[in-house]
Amino acid sequence: MALHFCAAEDTGTPLHINLVSPLDFQVVQRQTIAAGHLVVAGSMVAESKDTPLPDKLEARVTGHSLSGELPGQWQPLPCDARIAAFRGELTLPAGGWYRLEVRAFYKGVLVASVVVEHVGLGEIFVVAGQSNSANYDEEKQSTKTGLVVAFDGTQWQLAHDPEPGAGGKKGSFMPAFGDEMAAQFHVPIGIVATGIGSTSVREWLPAGTRLTLLPPLTRNVVTTGDGQWEVSGEIFANFTTRMKQLGTNGFRAVLWHQGESDAHQADPTRTSPGELYRQDLEQLIRDSRQVIGWDAPWFVAQVSYHNPSDTASPDIRAAQKAVCDDDLAFPGPDTDTLTEDMREKNGTGIHLSARGQQAHAHLWFEKVSAWLEQQPGETEKVK
Repeated sequence: MALHFCAAEDTGTPLHINLVSPLDFQVVQRQTIAAGHLVVAGSMVAESKDTPLPDKLEARVTGHSLSGELPGQWQPLPCDARIAAFRGELTLPAGGWYRLEVRAFYKGVLVASVVVEHVGLGEIFVVAGQSNSANYDEEKQSTKTGLVVAFDGTQWQLAHDPEPGAGGKKGSFMPAFGDEMAAQFHVPIGIVATGIGSTSVREWLPAGTRLTLLPPLTRNVVTTGDGQWEVSGEIFANFTTRMKQLGTNGFRAVLWHQGESDAHQADPTRTSPGELYRQDLEQLIRDSRQVIGWDAPWFVAQVSYHNPSDTASPDIRAAQKAVCDDDLAFPGPDTDTLTEDMREKNGTGIHLSARGQQAHAHLWFEKVSAWLEQQPGETEKVK
């Protein structure tokens, strides 16, 4: 994973610390409701081959946690004066923002130090699907708590729309959802946005998956013969790569919001029958879990809305419900209920208005927070 280094403080010595973990504004998924593990990793960079590497490394974390102010004690990090790279792990209570300091010594003398001003142990959610899971809504939103951040695969930043990593250049529900979660659980919230506008569930499947009918758009389809097609797999590869970057149990859940491009298409040969939608989504969930190496929880929304004269597809909605009934996912919100002034273009559009974005965020908050509040101290074995 390509990462941006934190800038080292100048100690007047020809030795510097480059941290690759954590990055500024990074959220680490807490492993229990109360605590988690922060990886501190990087390398020592000497300006000359004659400059000795440090013989002692230590770190401390300060700030306010769920259980009160951190003691701020210095803790040792693994260090070998023959090796530039290091990696250690600190167990911390959930909370943030925290301030991390790392410093290096050689024969008792401070030779380098570095500071990361914003580090959190909280909740991370991967958001996937089509345009209403991405940045196509009416109004750009920003985090109001300052506790919601987005990860684009390279760096973390405050969650101001458009969210990095997802399609579109306008607004989303994600900052408002994160703010509600942060206010409820008093921890920073990380968003990994991966949604792509106008995509069918078929386009999210792994490379080489055979298609029996074409999606509305064919940008992610490969012709392999007369009337024979396969999925290119580019979306699936990017989706699973983004999840793998977070590590095993490195996020809380996938929030899936998609279905419009499979329902009621102008060309009926591009409309996905409900049973096929169910099979495709279940394959996506199973195959993605296999690739990332753990059974990440999924939430699946009820979504098929197009316009005021086409507010829902019973076939697609039944398929989405069936995926949850099959215990492959938890039920997400019913966003087909967001009609009239909840939609853009004075209620005629498929995307959400500013009011609809807030309502969408709250619907997700209700589903996810209720589930999270039921989790025991240790992360429950998930579906």
